[in-house]
Amino acid sequence: MIAKIFLDANVLLYASSNATEDKTKREQAQALMIGAPFALSAQVLQEYIANALRKKQLGISETNIHAMLELAATVTLLPVSLDLILASVQIRRRFQVSHWDATIIAAAVELGCSTLYSEDLNHGQNYDGVRVVNPFLG
Repeated sequence: MIAKIFLDANVLLYASSNATEDKTKREQAQALMIGAPFALSAQVLQEYIANALRKKQLGISETNIHAMLELAATVTLLPVSLDLILASVQIRRRFQVSHWDATIIAAAVELGCSTLYSEDLNHGQNYDGVRVVNPFLG
């Protein structure tokens, strides 16, 4: 089944976070992940791992990281390719977003996702047919 939902790294981080202050966001992120099929990109997984290791206050263990990678093996996962990077350059120029955000948007577009759950992009904005939803807004 093709996923219509694409998740950004911050959703994965909140889903794994053991920080007390992230309890509500953790529950929201976990509900998103079990609620419907979703897609990821290799870039999102790389960002998740880098931030999980760097942000010690989240309390994400190697076991948590491994569990997330096992979960990623069960969903649609887009590798980074030259075509994806070329598409992201066009999106970056058109929408004036960072290269990293443009690559996430380009991945969601390539996979045919209609919704991108992210805390980092403009809530409600449509990027080439992909609508951003910040699942952590009040």
